[in-house]
Amino acid sequence: MREHKVSEYMTRNVVTVRPEHELSYVVELIEKTGHDSFPVLEDGRVVGIITARDLIWKKKLVSEAMSKRVVVTYPDTKLIDSARVMFREGFSKLPVIDDEKRPIGIITNMDILRSHIERASPEKVKMLTRYLENLYRITTVIEDSKVEIKRLRPTQNKISPDELRGREYELKRGLAEPIVVIKVGDRTLLVDGHHRALAAHRMGMKTLAAYVIHVKEDIKLGIEKTADKMGVYTLDDIKMTEDTFKEIAEIIESK
Repeated sequence: MREHKVSEYMTRNVVTVRPEHELSYVVELIEKTGHDSFPVLEDGRVVGIITARDLIWKKKLVSEAMSKRVVVTYPDTKLIDSARVMFREGFSKLPVIDDEKRPIGIITNMDILRSHIERASPEKVKMLTRYLENLYRITTVIEDSKVEIKRLRPTQNKISPDELRGREYELKRGLAEPIVVIKVGDRTLLVDGHHRALAAHRMGMKTLAAYVIHVKEDIKLGIEKTADKMGVYTLDDIKMTEDTFKEIAEIIESK
């Protein structure tokens, strides 16, 4: 499936402030917009960020209260990578900048959630079944049901710890989309939703909602052969990767 980019979901109307603005102006913006943080610009470039929490310091100017360390991201960054940065840093939003460090948008955790919910659909599962039927000359049936987590056979061996935390967040709030599995014989192959499945497993959940593709012929699919080669048989066999900021985000620190 195509990877969505930040530019597809970010808000383009960015409300900003300047270092010389008084904090009373920030209070007015919070009341007017409902936002709780604003990028601080100097000569059109991001030099800081001011949040509602910064107002407790009882300073007069934005320049005196703002944070000079700002984590930003880019329009061409994969949406899921920006989500990982947010969860890692504990932020609810990131300014989006261009090559000149000028703000062109804001991406929030709600934008991430919206994109995530939009991705799963019966139509996309049907596309997968047509692909399987044409490739293997088999017959399939799609079912919308629950599957036992302990019976899932993963088909990838590494996942991101930051995205795992994101899926835990969604599961706790009942917001996770269904996983996608293929049932062949007595095997349940996990095709999409490895982070969700492992998060649910670690949380002690017993079942997950799933789009289940039943294959009538008992054959060994390519993804199952790949899982054999990787040596992954249960969710506990999945390893964690280490993500980096490279080409995902940038930390801007002003003097």
